[in-house]
Amino acid sequence: MTATADLSSRPDTDRIIRLWLLVVAVLVFAMVVVGGATRLTDSGLSITEWKPVTGALPPLTAAQWAEDFAKYRASPQYEAINRGMSFADFQFIYWWEWGHRFLGRLLGAAMLLPWLFFAAKGWMSVRLAAGTFAIGLMMGLQGFVGWLMVASGLQPGMVYVAPLKLMFHLSLACVIFALLVWTALMLGAPRDREPAPDAVRRGGIAVLAVLGLQIALGALVAGNKAGMRFNDWPLMDGALVPPMAVLFDKPSVFEAFIDSLALVQFNHRLVAYGLVALALWHMLSARGTAYFKSATVLFGLMLAQAVIGIVTLMLVVPLWAGLLHQGFAVVLLGHALAHVFALTHAPRMQMAPVGRVVAAE
Repeated sequence: MTATADLSSRPDTDRIIRLWLLVVAVLVFAMVVVGGATRLTDSGLSITEWKPVTGALPPLTAAQWAEDFAKYRASPQYEAINRGMSFADFQFIYWWEWGHRFLGRLLGAAMLLPWLFFAAKGWMSVRLAAGTFAIGLMMGLQGFVGWLMVASGLQPGMVYVAPLKLMFHLSLACVIFALLVWTALMLGAPRDREPAPDAVRRGGIAVLAVLGLQIALGALVAGNKAGMRFNDWPLMDGALVPPMAVLFDKPSVFEAFIDSLALVQFNHRLVAYGLVALALWHMLSARGTAYFKSATVLFGLMLAQAVIGIVTLMLVVPLWAGLLHQGFAVVLLGHALAHVFALTHAPRMQMAPVGRVVAAE
């Protein structure tokens, strides 16, 4: 195989590699959901050290459990929020965080070991091997970013992780998920598609781009625990638009966009409304094309996610609703990726001189 060849020249190996990438993408989805549970149960700071190798084993003796509990009791979060918690309560939050980290290690192994096997067998082109290796490096970076996020919550005066670092952590997870799904789609791309109108193609790309922004904004809401406030809808504390003094209650505009409970939630609401409207317009613009059904599913998922978000907010973020909202966002992202992939890998449509719409060569 050469670097200029297709991603793979053998359909059988394509199917195997595509299945591998999709399985890893499912593990990334599980990581996002378990990470959400870790956040919602306030478990993320229960393990105060980063030990990529030896940390794979949980405490095995009473002495080891006592040592880890003592380290947590020295943390700012314990002093400010959990002082006097029982050993059983500590074990509960410890197991959530350990499970999240263990799943990360499992994910790394699921990416690396098959990659080594496929590369040794010569089943991947140079381009595919390099691309999947780069995704693996991003996973390693994600582990380091996760620790930086945790470390931010262990600093004096902090009781939770920094919202901006949480946003980067979740956004990077979604980028990794997107690259895995996109690469898998490349390996199974059909040869012939109905031409896609430029307006439909651009609309699908716009929905995907704004969805990425909305997921990042949702991470800021989660990082600030902003869903615990302003739990009425469609108003916020009885107002359509909260007072400027409430929205911009930080020393600078930048800090307000990152740390203001009111502003981060308000922004998340506004972009959600815009996203639903954009998805509706995209669906209507796709009428009469082969992409209408997929665009309709995209709008339906978008509307369902908005309803889940509203319910989650009004119930003051119970665990099941918070996890459903976060997990469903990744499901929505997966469909949006597949939809945009189909649009961008279809022939373009051009207007013929006589006014007929034809597929570009």
